[in-house]
Amino acid sequence: MPELRKDPVLGRWIIIAKERGKRPTDFILEEEDTTGGFCPLCPGNENTTPHEVLVYGREYGEANSPGWKVRVVPNKYPALVIEGELNREGQGLYDKMNGIGAHEVIIESPNHNDAFPELSNEHTFLVFRAFQHRIKDLGCDDRFRYVLVFKNFGKAAGASLEHSHSQLVALPVLPRKIESELTGALTYYKFKERCIYCDIIRQELKQDVRVVCKNELFITITPFAPRTPFEMWILPINHSSAYHEQSDEQLMALAEIFSESLCRLDACIPNVPYNFVLHTEPLRSESLPHYHFHFEIVPKLTSIAGFEWGSGFYINPLAPEEAAAYLRESLERIS
Repeated sequence: MPELRKDPVLGRWIIIAKERGKRPTDFILEEEDTTGGFCPLCPGNENTTPHEVLVYGREYGEANSPGWKVRVVPNKYPALVIEGELNREGQGLYDKMNGIGAHEVIIESPNHNDAFPELSNEHTFLVFRAFQHRIKDLGCDDRFRYVLVFKNFGKAAGASLEHSHSQLVALPVLPRKIESELTGALTYYKFKERCIYCDIIRQELKQDVRVVCKNELFITITPFAPRTPFEMWILPINHSSAYHEQSDEQLMALAEIFSESLCRLDACIPNVPYNFVLHTEPLRSESLPHYHFHFEIVPKLTSIAGFEWGSGFYINPLAPEEAAAYLRESLERIS
């Protein structure tokens, strides 16, 4: 029988459609055609991108030249632009402002064919440090309230370039999803005087049915009410609301568990399209006792159709307990 499950933070209902139950092999997709062409993100083509705002690994040579390991550049076709004033105004009951923000591309490797989970832990650490560096820098701009870091992998997940990269967008408003998480977490904290995410981690460790993997500092779980098959959350085991405050030791532990989690996912469903997003505290916040930063990895394996759009429900044909078991067992396939 299907189950209705409620997300404990957002209050969002999910349908686990067990009668549609599937195995990982049922989700395997045809490989995408990745037959090259010109790539503006490859070394030697630095002159085709906007000037870099951050680079790691280049010991010699001029700016915007080869020799880098990780490179961050403004998006050539930005969703928001950094120059100008917000000029907030109302038109009757409608509100609007100028599209001020920042939109940047984090080029994760100079090698065109590198996949993110194939990078060494040391290289992945540099990517996570780049996220941190850019959040701190953009947080100095009083116009911005939030920086969203995300990655699209595969055409079905919105990737327009093959070369491994992620993106960030600095926003002058707080995203509704983050606002809802903050509100849900604060409501729980006022009632129980504990962080809901810390309680989730404690319960998942105790029940041990949705834990995918863990190390001393981070844990990967399949959430109780997942939107899609094989959705995963990666959270710091010890309470922390701010990603940008993580130490190098913590970023290295994050790099390790992130790579392991994505390798497990790829072992279950090779080349699966996915998005990942970082949810962290708003800019210039004091440490929040009720909020817990985390990454969400969401494979693109189901469609959003009329029922989902009309109701706000998601239908997931795979229970998270089964997904976690597949992901744990996948270690045998990648070892």
